[in-house]
Amino acid sequence: MLLAIDVGNTNTVIGLFDDELLVHSWRINTNPRETADEIELTYRGLLSDHVVTGIVLCSTVPSVLSEMRVMLNRYYNGVPTVIVEPGIKTGVPITTDNPKEVGADRIVNSLAAFTLFGGPCIVVDFGTSTNLDVVSTKGEFIGGALAPGIEISLDALATRAAQLRKVELTAPRNVIGKNTVEALQSGMIFGFAGQVDGLVDRIVEELGTDVKAVVATGGLAGIVVAESETITHHEPDLTLIGLRLIFARNQ
Repeated sequence: MLLAIDVGNTNTVIGLFDDELLVHSWRINTNPRETADEIELTYRGLLSDHVVTGIVLCSTVPSVLSEMRVMLNRYYNGVPTVIVEPGIKTGVPITTDNPKEVGADRIVNSLAAFTLFGGPCIVVDFGTSTNLDVVSTKGEFIGGALAPGIEISLDALATRAAQLRKVELTAPRNVIGKNTVEALQSGMIFGFAGQVDGLVDRIVEELGTDVKAVVATGGLAGIVVAESETITHHEPDLTLIGLRLIFARNQ
């Protein structure tokens, strides 16, 4: 079975593929202070009933990536492993000013979206940051937009405003909140949906052509998709799918 690992700033998403079928997935906290041995204990517990025959990994957290390398060399030595980094075949040409600064997860998502839906397309990844990644008709990553994520924004507001607090991230009854909780929920959910819609509209205008898909992914996508007017597809496992495709390209 193929083990796919997406290490994000807040969460790590782990998937187990049997050929093209995703049979299990897990979401755990990303701890940048964990050692290789501590990481292995977590994976041993999750994978105790499965035989791993291949591993593919991408990470946006350098300290975790370093420990993951140690863990894989120590405990999975001999298992074919692909780490998404410069030199790995992704099939995604990068046409930005500095390709090396583009996060590996953005390239993985672009490959998956283009493979599933064709291009041009837009990926909206709701994570620690909200990423909008634009893929051309030819499958090129041509750039995008980055904004603070929903949870980061809510945390900052609760920290800096004495009378405000963290609330459950769910859509309120109305846009006009009748109390503090509803007002915060309105600003977070409807506000971020409006932000995405506005950016998507501007991207489409700049491209000068319609896009085939606007694909939402990431841990917080589910709470915004229903309120967005431009998102056309919700694929929670987009990054894992992209990792599987990259592993296949490098075997």
